[in-house]
Amino acid sequence: MGHKFLKSGSTAEAANTPRVDVSAIVKGVIDEIRLTGDDAVRKYSKKFDKWAPQSFKLTQEETLAAIAACPKQTIDDIKQVQSNVKAFAAAQRNSIRDFELEIRPGVFLGQKNVPIDCVGAYIPGGRYPLLASAHMTILTAKVAGVRHVVGCTPPIAGKIPNATVAAMHLAGADEIFILGGVQAVAAMAIGTQTIRKVDFIAGPGNAFVAEGKRQLFGEIGIDLFAGPTEILLVADETADPFTIATDILSQAEHGPDSPAVIITTSEAVGRKSIEIIDELLKNLSTGVTAGASWNAFGEVIVVDSLAEAWKLADEYASEHVQVFTKRPRDALENMSAYGALFLGEKTCVSYGDKVIGTNHVLPTRKAARYTGGLWAGKFLRTVTYQEVKSSEASGELGRLCGRAARAENFEGHARSGDLRAQKYLSDKVAWIQDYQELENGTKAQL
Repeated sequence: MGHKFLKSGSTAEAANTPRVDVSAIVKGVIDEIRLTGDDAVRKYSKKFDKWAPQSFKLTQEETLAAIAACPKQTIDDIKQVQSNVKAFAAAQRNSIRDFELEIRPGVFLGQKNVPIDCVGAYIPGGRYPLLASAHMTILTAKVAGVRHVVGCTPPIAGKIPNATVAAMHLAGADEIFILGGVQAVAAMAIGTQTIRKVDFIAGPGNAFVAEGKRQLFGEIGIDLFAGPTEILLVADETADPFTIATDILSQAEHGPDSPAVIITTSEAVGRKSIEIIDELLKNLSTGVTAGASWNAFGEVIVVDSLAEAWKLADEYASEHVQVFTKRPRDALENMSAYGALFLGEKTCVSYGDKVIGTNHVLPTRKAARYTGGLWAGKFLRTVTYQEVKSSEASGELGRLCGRAARAENFEGHARSGDLRAQKYLSDKVAWIQDYQELENGTKAQL
């Protein structure tokens, strides 16, 4: 078994990308927002986005005006997509159940799934206004039962992004702020005079937003540590190179650092895909970005068998995996490390990004080896409770607890168990007897 590269990423080109100390810049913004709140938020919004309105929060009238400014088709499309997202998120929520178990006679253990109280949703703008992220974050949170959702999205060219605002409102956002970047993430995580502190932040963003979430994690919860968009495509000899090329570029256009990998059992399919990608880049409006990504991070690998393809694909643990093979559903049995699978040529990553209903906030940088993407369950806290109704059971547990705790040298823990054994099974416990004798002696002296 073995594989060969028809195309490798250009490490030299990637290394020549100008480096910015993102971590230091983000820390500076966060520290200042901690100190001065809204003043710092306004300062950095003006600096980074040239945006400093009297209030970052939209009024109801402003929100409705933004929706009214959208074409009817846009609103209809948003509603249709959100119906898909809502249906899938509801099915996810319904798959998670509370339960109570009588583990021993008179001993009851239970589990409840409690929604996070207040969530912040970041909806990216900039190069691409990702209004679909409103469906994935705000709507999914609401389906999970989150009481209050704060949504932040940046202005675009100094204006309110009407379609994004419409999507946020229709998804169920309780407050909408036209505010972007790390200043938005920090304001929601820390809280300011006008922006309430949230418990959890979800949503994709650029390197600064991702770093802000990383630095604030622990103070608040986050969905994922996100990196650049990734696509990996597994193809056999039946795959159409033109479709492969088109779908690879659909993800390469996300940014100049988006890995795009083709693993194929057919050298002819691999070579033809490269040829078509190079041709399609010539008339793609986002070709400069997609081309930079493809040149620096694109790979085409030929393997001897599909068994090797599945194994290699799992090693990449890519965010998005498309499967163009004779039996695409074989991937469900043979792969385990991916953010989302897209089975067959009738579907594509773009469907998942924009319209089909599954969530597009997914693990990158091999995080798929230990986590899935954003889903209804991320907005829930799974908590447990216990109740012992039987005196005999409590006493027996007390005896067990005393022995187990002393094996670990936890005398205080052991005594909580001893007390139940004494109260409910009439055990004679030396330290309790000593205390009682001391207490009785003190009372006698009085």
